[in-house]
Amino acid sequence: MKSEAYFQEKDLWGFIHRSFTKSMGYTEEDLRKPVIGICNTFSELNKCHSHFNELVDYVKRGVWQAGGVPMEFPTISIGEPYVKPTTMLLRNLMAMDTEEMMKGHPIDGVVLLGGCDKTVPAQLMAAASVNIPSIVVTGGPMLNGRLGGRSLGACTDCYGFTLEHKAGNLTDAELAVAEDAICRSDGHCMVMGTASTMASIAEAIGMALPGCAAIPAPDSRRRHLCERTGKQIVELVRRDIRPRDIMTAEAVENAITVTMASGGSTNAIIHLVAISQRLGRKLPLEMFDEISRRTPFILNLRPSGKYQMEEYFEAGGVPALMKELEPLLHGGCLTVTGRTVTENLVQAATLDREVIRSVAEPLDSQGGIAVLRGNLAPDGALIKQTAVSAHLKRHTGRAVVFESPADLQLRIDDPELAVDEHSVLVLKNAGPKGAPAMPEIGQIPIPQKLLVRGIRDMVRISDARISGTSYGALIVHAAPEAAVGGTLALVQDGDEIELDIAARKLVLKVPDGELARRRAAWKAPEPHYDRGYGLLFHERVLQANLGCDFDFLLPAELRRELLDGDKEG
Repeated sequence: MKSEAYFQEKDLWGFIHRSFTKSMGYTEEDLRKPVIGICNTFSELNKCHSHFNELVDYVKRGVWQAGGVPMEFPTISIGEPYVKPTTMLLRNLMAMDTEEMMKGHPIDGVVLLGGCDKTVPAQLMAAASVNIPSIVVTGGPMLNGRLGGRSLGACTDCYGFTLEHKAGNLTDAELAVAEDAICRSDGHCMVMGTASTMASIAEAIGMALPGCAAIPAPDSRRRHLCERTGKQIVELVRRDIRPRDIMTAEAVENAITVTMASGGSTNAIIHLVAISQRLGRKLPLEMFDEISRRTPFILNLRPSGKYQMEEYFEAGGVPALMKELEPLLHGGCLTVTGRTVTENLVQAATLDREVIRSVAEPLDSQGGIAVLRGNLAPDGALIKQTAVSAHLKRHTGRAVVFESPADLQLRIDDPELAVDEHSVLVLKNAGPKGAPAMPEIGQIPIPQKLLVRGIRDMVRISDARISGTSYGALIVHAAPEAAVGGTLALVQDGDEIELDIAARKLVLKVPDGELARRRAAWKAPEPHYDRGYGLLFHERVLQANLGCDFDFLLPAELRRELLDGDKEG
């Protein structure tokens, strides 16, 4: 074991390692056991992780019971509601922090505590790169919000309440009551947003214990799960089962299948691409679309359905969903249980058919996310097709263009804005380099003058991201982004844009010659940063279709292949 090189050597450094560690209360006997690092991302600036110090105690209990020695360590913790301009700026930094802590310390295995949107992908990226025995345990979703007998979900209802307030249908006082009612416990967002999606992916890919994703944060069964996780990481160390044994190409396909059947977040695609590339494998967008076309949408959860994570847990959670999908999964994939997917699912069963449908009677015949192609996004764009208003799934309209997030904020509610419900709202320079760091602003607000007329959805296109809790005809991740000269940068007011989700088509109906003229006149925007981590991000971040990782964090051979191909493109 790695710890033996620190604690069993008889030289000077062995003496120092033992002496310093014993001073913290560990004994000679302890130092002969497997050392388990517990990555605790607790932060009072991260609401989703505010209860992690309690969960860590239960993980430690499990480690001790199984004959290991737990040693807790921190990394940065990034919470969606607080970090500006966006947590996406810091996902790669968190992955680097986690990777270096795992590599640089005398730990034989690691328990990764995450929950909020970017934390779980950052930890899985690190685990893929370091490849020591690892297991994920998430903090769990909040209980349903409650107001007037109605279930509320963050942040799907955050958008809804603020939209109705903006339209004049809610008073300030009524909005304040909703604020108090929507988040009523510890945990992350309780709809199938990015946090729930990534928790489901950690389970589906085999890196978390079955049932982990859906147990509500305050439920005592999450404490039990944490204890079992602590026991299981010791077993993984003893059997030398590592992330690359688990996160195979087939396991990644299982994760995509679960995401599509769940109506999961579009953010999952960026994160799965980044994780796969850390494992040394390309993951083209075509793979997501291929799996989406053959995977029925069967999970009736908001924002694409009716229920929330609390009901999902009661219906059987991810194991029940995977049991329904079993014919579409690679059942032989190894998981952190030490057993295969098929073996894990023997006892799984759906307990509520309103929440988890069967493959034979799905909510929709295809998965939640569609990959769009066309001259407006030659490297792809995404849309959560299960959350789009039916009349907008095929639509042609004239562009109303905003050159930047600041321009959008300035003009979206201008009474003189030349816009109607048939228009296509276009936001530029909101991508990885342009925004900076691709914030979740792709749910472009409906102009106020249309809101008061009852309009609640329009086709909206950007190179930004959206929260997994978002809904509507939102086309995001357009690649290449505007800030590097993608076609999105060339769109002008009045240009006709065609969307056809069934045909996976997104076309700017402007002649090639005119686009070439505009391209010749285009100038790249100035970078947002001139020093520090922000400048590093700007210079080395990859485009959305390549996972927004830093180029230098990819394995060398894959880095050369991807970057050479990108240059040719």
